[in-house]
Amino acid sequence: MSTTGATGATGARQRAIAGAAQSRGTLLVIAKAPVPGRVKTRLCPAYSPEEAARLAEAALRDTLDVVLATPVRRRVLALDGVPGDWLPHGFEVVPQCAGGLDARLAHAFGLCEGPALLVGMDTPQVTAELLGAGLELGDGEASFGPAADGGFWALGMADPDPALLRGVPMSVPETGAVQRHRLARAGLTVRELPVLRDVDTAADARHVAAEAPGTRFAAALAALTGTGAR
Repeated sequence: MSTTGATGATGARQRAIAGAAQSRGTLLVIAKAPVPGRVKTRLCPAYSPEEAARLAEAALRDTLDVVLATPVRRRVLALDGVPGDWLPHGFEVVPQCAGGLDARLAHAFGLCEGPALLVGMDTPQVTAELLGAGLELGDGEASFGPAADGGFWALGMADPDPALLRGVPMSVPETGAVQRHRLARAGLTVRELPVLRDVDTAADARHVAAEAPGTRFAAALAALTGTGAR
């Protein structure tokens, strides 16, 4: 490849990203209301349902705070449940549709025009820098944040296409690989984000709290020491 061609390609990408940044895009958060017995059930029996819900709420608050700190045009919370006092101002709240997780993620992307990045409530260690990087998308690009368990913690598309999520098997070890293959098969250039660890188990909770000690999640976990934590 000639130097001129490479420079031209770089310039085209920079112009595309500048256009995406100017639109600022949409940040999507898909979450469950932190109700005991309905969230973070895999944290039990190490934690009681009430304690698991407390940890879930802390993780959700951390996530929403980081989304608020990220410069974007829209912030959308696709919620299963009823908003509580944990919800800050600045979010459009929409109910999740019926169906499996693939359908619910697809529905969330269907609400967007232009660059969009979706995250869940399971990675309270996420930062505004990571979210901003996930939205730096030029034409024909996607961003993908793999999770340590084989899933994914973030998914971004310059031009959201809900069909790329429907039918992807969720909550299995190959979820991330299948989803990433879908993006590549659609002809998208996939930009990798760092691997993060979801909070699913008690071991995950301890690992994530140690990685992000300044979060609400870490404080909530520390407060449970001696009150049911294992």
